[in-house]
Amino acid sequence: MLVDPITVAAAAPTPALSFSVVQFDGMRSVREDNTNNWSLVIEHTKQKPGTKHYMQIKQRLLATSPTSGTQAYQEATASLTIFVPTYGFDNTAMVALVKALTDTLADADVTTLKLLQNQS
Repeated sequence: MLVDPITVAAAAPTPALSFSVVQFDGMRSVREDNTNNWSLVIEHTKQKPGTKHYMQIKQRLLATSPTSGTQAYQEATASLTIFVPTYGFDNTAMVALVKALTDTLADADVTTLKLLQNQS
């Protein structure tokens, strides 16, 4: 099991987060930060021919509808899925693969903003 709580340093505009376990069954955990506006899901699933590792972060906020002016809770999510085949890739290779993905996302030629603008 990962540490409890998982603490993440603030990185503007995101505040410091502290994810504490609210549900755990060995292969899946659900954690919430102390304000209940953020949550983190981590799960591991055996699949043929390998294992899937999944991580999702959610943010919930009270938002005002631009059309009606009413307020309602909205939730946004971001996730990462890693599939490891039963052979051919060791942990070092998988760490390098995920790092290549996150480095590509951080690259000035890609960026999250460009993805949100439907660039591909």
